[in-house]
Amino acid sequence: MIELVVDAEGLARSRFAVSPLQEVTSTLLPWGARPAQDVDPWIARARRVLRRARLPLLSELALDGGGYVPDFLSPLPDGPSASVEEELERVRDTPPGRVLDELEALRTGRPASGLAGADLPPEVRRAMARGGAHVARQIAEELRRYWDLAFAPYWETARATLEAEIDRCAGVLARRGAAELFNSLHPGIVWSGGALRVDSRFAVRQTVRLVIVVPSLVAAWPAVAVDPVCGALRPPMMVYPVRDRAGAEVPPSAELARLLGPTRAGLLSALVRPASTTQLAARHFLSPATVSYHLGVLHEAGLVSRARSGRAVLYRRTPAGSRLATAR
Repeated sequence: MIELVVDAEGLARSRFAVSPLQEVTSTLLPWGARPAQDVDPWIARARRVLRRARLPLLSELALDGGGYVPDFLSPLPDGPSASVEEELERVRDTPPGRVLDELEALRTGRPASGLAGADLPPEVRRAMARGGAHVARQIAEELRRYWDLAFAPYWETARATLEAEIDRCAGVLARRGAAELFNSLHPGIVWSGGALRVDSRFAVRQTVRLVIVVPSLVAAWPAVAVDPVCGALRPPMMVYPVRDRAGAEVPPSAELARLLGPTRAGLLSALVRPASTTQLAARHFLSPATVSYHLGVLHEAGLVSRARSGRAVLYRRTPAGSRLATAR
């Protein structure tokens, strides 16, 4: 069990964020080797890409069983939705001492917390011999290649789903309060008595000044990244799986197509999860201008809503739109 003690001020400072590199490094954990049956296909194939892409450090740091993936591979999000370029730059700029200290924590483990040590793989030892700055640069280069091969084509849709989850959390917070919000994330996460408790095979109890909460499409269960470097005070990052991923798109019924026209019916049916004009245009082989026009008509009819999320404007079905799209 991991227990994070957070006072009222720390709770007020805690925040949610979307992190592209957290999704990448999550595939290095054991659930990346054995993804759940219901994950998106691109997630299930990521580890296969990793094995074939000649990424020596990432391949050697990937876990099939227990262990630890160094935290500098996925820096703490410093905003609500950082770009992968920003996060890769922060990996490259990781202080060399921090890089080596985290790799040393991988070697020695943290026995008091239940984390066993492990021999450092040969490629990791060779990179460490050239210094922490070299390791950070090589890891950043490998993360970039892995991202381009396995994640980049799907990220815009994935990010929209993650940001929709944060919007859901904002609604729970506004209507039911912080305690109910944390208790709504996952059955393995419980807020009680001023502490956030997360089911884990590790045993950690720590008083913290805030918690950074990151939803994930890759993670199979909750996890907490607690700073392994002795004496450091980096806030913990709690990652949890997004459970409500919206169902698969169902083609519009003939009745809906007659009512709205085939293009509008197809767009309404496609909005099982929030999407931008650009995403819908690519998916339906339409121009963005055409999609924007038809979404405008659906919006005026009260069948979709729109709201800015980060850099994009996302469209969602309203309750009336969902009832109409799913009626059979």
